[in-house]
Amino acid sequence: MADAASRLTALADKLLGEPLPVRIRAWDGSESGPAGAPVLVLRHRRALRRLLWRPGELGLARAWVAGELDIEGDLYHALDLMAGLLWERGSEPKDTVHPVRDPRMRAAALELIRLAGPLPPPAPPAEELRRRTGRLHTRRRDRQAISHHYDVGNAFYELVLGPSMVYSCAYWSEGGTLEEAQRDKLELICRKLGLTEGLRLLDVGCGWGSMAIHAARHHGVHVVGITLSAEQAAYARKRIAGEGLTDRIEIRVQDYRDVDDGPYDAISSIGMAEHVGTERYREYADDLYALLKDGGRLLNHQIARRPERDEAAYHVDEFIDAYVFPDGELAPLGRTLSTLEEAGFEARDVEAIRDHYALTLRQWVTNLEAGWERATALASPGRARVWRLYMAASALSFESNRIGVNQILAVKPPADGASGMPLRARSWGSPAGPMSPTT
Repeated sequence: MADAASRLTALADKLLGEPLPVRIRAWDGSESGPAGAPVLVLRHRRALRRLLWRPGELGLARAWVAGELDIEGDLYHALDLMAGLLWERGSEPKDTVHPVRDPRMRAAALELIRLAGPLPPPAPPAEELRRRTGRLHTRRRDRQAISHHYDVGNAFYELVLGPSMVYSCAYWSEGGTLEEAQRDKLELICRKLGLTEGLRLLDVGCGWGSMAIHAARHHGVHVVGITLSAEQAAYARKRIAGEGLTDRIEIRVQDYRDVDDGPYDAISSIGMAEHVGTERYREYADDLYALLKDGGRLLNHQIARRPERDEAAYHVDEFIDAYVFPDGELAPLGRTLSTLEEAGFEARDVEAIRDHYALTLRQWVTNLEAGWERATALASPGRARVWRLYMAASALSFESNRIGVNQILAVKPPADGASGMPLRARSWGSPAGPMSPTT
């Protein structure tokens, strides 16, 4: 009988209708596939059982997180090759024979069963979020989702993000470092918002306090930062005290729906709106609109997906939903703009910066890989594997334009319609027009 790797390669070639572009190394030590290609390592036949019980992305993700499946060689190249296959399979015509009625697929399933061994379903890895309470995007469920992602230890995030502790797309210049790029992103947002001494800023989803600290230190504003993560809030308060900025910055563990002390001169929402959910996005936009003074500005920094031909066909990525951002949803840029306009905002500027996010993610992966042993000790081996896979795969998605990220600058128009914006502000080389503090 042929070895496990040869049987798996033959099976994959049959199903794909073309040679598998990666090499396979099986649990019995056998190897098969093109020489010099990245190696897909199946450390245990349990990885196949996961695929049998949960075919597709989630089964593969569980095997990866559990350490039963790995990649040797260039991770990005391997993911790109496999993503290409999935992309092509996803474009098959709708009249393709259903797998249950396809003799080829039935035969493949039987061969996979023979290779997988005993069939009881393996338990999902501990890092998978399975228990969710309440209706989607209630306050309670949102707190649970945010805690799953962010409350995994501040030291782990320090290792991955670096000293800036900014968990969103940086703004790169040629030859710059990650810290410089994150500083430049924060400064860019401050200038777009026109922040000056004495203004009042609400930072929605304030993370570890980096935006609040930058805005208070360099622009003299008073900041209220809100987050649902108790660990983030504690870390941010400690940083703020160390900077001597407690008189200018307040950090709250608070839901955006519970903020009631407007008006604010400006609002920053950086990497927050992805957690809101498409069904609640209009409510989110209405709340931010109500919290701004007339003439106040909103800077919405948000990941966007490409629009679907049939929007009803959109579904949340199973791996991301189970392991990374539970209940997170992406919307096309056009829908976000329309919702903001429906809430009453005037969109004044949109800047697409997806190339910058690809560079940021690759740097985070480098940081994680360089500190791998410490990362696994700080979180868990499975958690570190989750972050490595999702950041590398996300970098490729930004590079291939499957997803993007945009900064939308919007204004709450006053009754007389005056925007308060300069005629030319696209370079953002200086504060984007004067604003007066809220009285």
